[in-house]
Amino acid sequence: MPQLGADMNAGKLQQWRKHVGDKVQRGDIIADVETDKADIEVEVFSTGTIEKLLIQPGERVPVGTVMALIREEGKPFVVETPAARAGVSVASPASPAAAPRVAPATPAKAEKGRVHISPVARKLAGELGIDPATISGSGPGGRITLEDVQRAAQARAAKPAEAPPEMDRAARMRQAIGAAMARSKREIPHYYLSTSIDVGRAMAWLANENLKRSMEERLVYGVLLVKAVALALRDFPELNGVWIDGKAIAKAEIHVGAAISLRGGGLVAPALHNTDRQSLGELMKSFRDLVQRARAGSLRSSELSDPTITVTSLGEQGVEAVFGVIYPPQVALVGFGKIVERPCAVAGQIVARPTITATLSGDHRVSDGHRGGLFLAAIERLLQDPGRL
Repeated sequence: MPQLGADMNAGKLQQWRKHVGDKVQRGDIIADVETDKADIEVEVFSTGTIEKLLIQPGERVPVGTVMALIREEGKPFVVETPAARAGVSVASPASPAAAPRVAPATPAKAEKGRVHISPVARKLAGELGIDPATISGSGPGGRITLEDVQRAAQARAAKPAEAPPEMDRAARMRQAIGAAMARSKREIPHYYLSTSIDVGRAMAWLANENLKRSMEERLVYGVLLVKAVALALRDFPELNGVWIDGKAIAKAEIHVGAAISLRGGGLVAPALHNTDRQSLGELMKSFRDLVQRARAGSLRSSELSDPTITVTSLGEQGVEAVFGVIYPPQVALVGFGKIVERPCAVAGQIVARPTITATLSGDHRVSDGHRGGLFLAAIERLLQDPGRL
């Protein structure tokens, strides 16, 4: 079960799109999963043949639980887990019949008050929030293995108490968002910066550009803002990344998460993949498609797991500035308000100019106000020269 954001602890399998024996390629949709925010299409990240489906439709599954086994051609058969993605490969049984099965968890045997558990199994148990003392070990001398932790996670997923049926999705979404934002404010030392940007040139360029385009291809000014952020990130890689396991990880690719409000309330911030490499026309098309699918509940898992920074705009709601809360594990968020006319000094005269307030919420563990200020200045320079976008 993929981690589709910091506010996700589990997902409910709705249906499998593939069957045992089917060949799959990287990027194929293998399953539909219901989360607190939306119904997600789960993608495959390897190419091979489906060996085993371990979860039944209707089951609620904790993040990190193995859902299916895929045999990759020419590679050892391994079970992909959070521990494996960290660099530890766990050998799977040679035959499907020996694949991990769900089993009731019973207290592990301990000697002199100490639970016997392998380091890899202890790490995975910590990631999944499972107490090793509640797991029955199948290794030598009752030692708890990685497979024991996986079975315990699957057994926990089968318990109906994981998701109270009386709580509708809107309430669960609000709860999930609240939990993620509380975690963000608790763990991330935020700093906040703002600047006013004259967007007169950008708006004039946009109006002229749209005269050359059909109605279906016309751009909205928000696309210019997103592209400016993406291009500016090339010179500030520390802001384009995540904080995981106590360290910052800068990402090579720029996937801007666009905050989208949902009709039933709440919001999601799926990724516009390779934002900096898309033309404005491509970005406009991608953004329209993303908004439609987000509100229809048909996002893909990579779109929720891949964002490297989030951009939010509340200008349509009449807000002049927004100081957002960083969405873990990201380390920065850029906000934009509405365009308003303000008095500005131009060539010794006071004139009215269209301006927008850009804000940055940064993680002080990764960057500081000096770099953040230079980043906002870079966004301003790009919007002053819209032809570069």
